Amino acid sequence: EIFKEEHGLYQEKVFSFVHLSIQEFLAAVHALESCLGKEEQVLICRDDHIYDVDDEEVRKSDRLLYLYRRAVDQALKSENGHLDLFLRFLLGLSLESNQNPLQHLLTQTGSPIQSNKETVERTVEYLSKKIEKESSPERVINLFHCLNELGSNSLVEDMQTSLRTGTLSGRELEPHQCSALAYLLLMSEEVLEEFDMKTYKTSDEGYQRLLPVVKTCKRSLLAGCNLTYKSCETLASALQTPNCPLRELDLSSNHLEDRGVKLLCAGPTSLLSNIQTLELARCNLTYKSCETLASALQTPNCPLRKLDLSYNHLEDRGVKLLCAGPTSLLCYIQTLV
Repeated sequence: EIFKEEHGLYQEKVFSFVHLSIQEFLAAVHALESCLGKEEQVLICRDDHIYDVDDEEVRKSDRLLYLYRRAVDQALKSENGHLDLFLRFLLGLSLESNQNPLQHLLTQTGSPIQSNKETVERTVEYLSKKIEKESSPERVINLFHCLNELGSNSLVEDMQTSLRTGTLSGRELEPHQCSALAYLLLMSEEVLEEFDMKTYKTSDEGYQRLLPVVKTCKRSLLAGCNLTYKSCETLASALQTPNCPLRELDLSSNHLEDRGVKLLCAGPTSLLSNIQTLELARCNLTYKSCETLASALQTPNCPLRKLDLSYNHLEDRGVKLLCAGPTSLLCYIQTLV
């Protein structure tokens, strides 16, 4: 069942989508049809001028390229990734192999411009440049999904070969290579027993791009990777993943500060909802982090059993905050450092 029939106001029939991915797909079809059939851009920017050419085929090519680039830009601006799936559908529809089964939906597919290789190649080039520049690890992962939709997997295949031959740990990885590695590990759908980020030689930005991998492992070792409170946003997002297997998290010797801990414990699914071992030694924390952790510990059936807060500036009031409230820290913790 794709659509669900309901009765709206004034007894009118209303149809809702049972699965939202259908809505995203139809939105991509509409954007493509509007671009080619009606010569309209659903993602138009009023300051852009792309129609000042006489050749009709060039105009169509420019419209498509503009549509793809605008869709990429808009998706990258989204903080919660609400356009990610739409973008993947849109770019996937650019290939003739994906259009053929959808002739009844895509009324303009008779035009050869839709499978124009140059348009696809220029879009791949645009995506590759964005991968190198984009700072959000989650958004970059989606750009690799987009490259996959367009059949461009050279960077990922290089990472796959290096993993298979065991040569990856000896290489200095560029940030975009780290994103390719993260994409590869996430796409394997295999739960890793342990992910030690220090295994890989890279820059601070490279480590940031590897963070999404924590959502697919049981034990994550991120100590001494020059992470900051901004890294906690990516970690918190990863922890919102349904059925996240992560049980042990070592964030020691990073400059997280109190605001980093606050980000980790925020949201509908707190850091402490699943974690059994949490190590936060030498993270520049104060008593304020104790207040945040104490609040998170009020979660029913909190699984946390080991907590390392050593070498921080908690003071006596920090300890007092941890042990206060209806559900004390000591009700759960077996090891406190």
